Amino acid sequence: MSTTTDRPATPSQAATVLMVAEREILAQVRSKSFLISSGVLLLAVLIAIILGGVLPGQDDAGTKVAVVAASAEVVDGVDALDPVDAADAEAARELVRSEEVEAAILPDDDPDNVLGFTVVGRTSAPSDVLGALSVTPPVELLEEPETPFEVRYLVSLGFGLIFMMSAMTFGSTIAQNTVQEKQSRIVEILLSAVPARGLLAGKILGNSVLALGQTAAIAAVAVVGMVVTGQDELLGMLSMPVVWFVLFFLVGFVLLAAIFASSASLVSRIEDTGPVLTPVMMVTMAPYFLVVFFNDNPLVLTIASYVPFSAPVAMPVRLFLGEAAWWEPLLALGVLAVSTVLVIALGARIYERSLLRMGGRVRVTEALRSA
Repeated sequence: MSTTTDRPATPSQAATVLMVAEREILAQVRSKSFLISSGVLLLAVLIAIILGGVLPGQDDAGTKVAVVAASAEVVDGVDALDPVDAADAEAARELVRSEEVEAAILPDDDPDNVLGFTVVGRTSAPSDVLGALSVTPPVELLEEPETPFEVRYLVSLGFGLIFMMSAMTFGSTIAQNTVQEKQSRIVEILLSAVPARGLLAGKILGNSVLALGQTAAIAAVAVVGMVVTGQDELLGMLSMPVVWFVLFFLVGFVLLAAIFASSASLVSRIEDTGPVLTPVMMVTMAPYFLVVFFNDNPLVLTIASYVPFSAPVAMPVRLFLGEAAWWEPLLALGVLAVSTVLVIALGARIYERSLLRMGGRVRVTEALRSA
């Protein structure tokens, strides 16, 4: 009589990756600190958008408009308009160009203009001025329309802040878990059931799902806030850049997650993580400061939109500003994807060869050389 022992089948590589990813996700969503911080973040986003939509854009003195002697009577008695006298029509137009006034109201000798005057704006029809007048005169624009500086800055700040916060939050989680598993020797048990590369892939996958979910929630809250406050025009301008931002975010986060994990695998104690994670933190923060300080510099933004670490922020900003051709995001995404594959391959090699090495810090060159 022969006896056989039935052993459970060894799970496939895909199954082990999914198990690790599930473990990472459940550990986070069960954490009160994660849920509270996410809730506070979403509430802050909603409040910022609502305040931006309801706060008045001008002071109580009224909208400043330039007038000449022949057109001064047009604004007489209109409380919402604050007339600024100009010597002649050209001087009034210069006040508009220099943005000292919102618009100019000038006489018009065109026989087709029955009102006898026209409104001069810089890049767009001055809605505040037109709304204050009892009639709608012809509008003359002095320059091509452009995105206001405040809008450029806020959109750049938003893209940069979301990417930096998500990458740092979930990247740090990957790094902390990696070091804790080494320090507690749990990694030895994990590696007896899951190969090192499967463990790395699962950590990246799980935290990528969490980061993408949080980003999607922020986008949904932002849309609700803009709809409630009637910012439909801005919402329409942001729709396509946001889609590209999500695509770039997903690939860019995977790249950074691989760097966080492989860097953390070089040390065995939480106290030693500072030196190995500081360069990664600096790379993660770089896109935020780049778009905040150089959002009005087309050359810097163009270069940054092809650099893998900054492309997830710089390219969507350029798309919002209308400064990128249709093929540029495709090319930049391709460069980012290739870079991510190369970084993952290098990071997996470091991770695999450093994970079981305890004691002092393992140097990158040493990890790459070890058999």
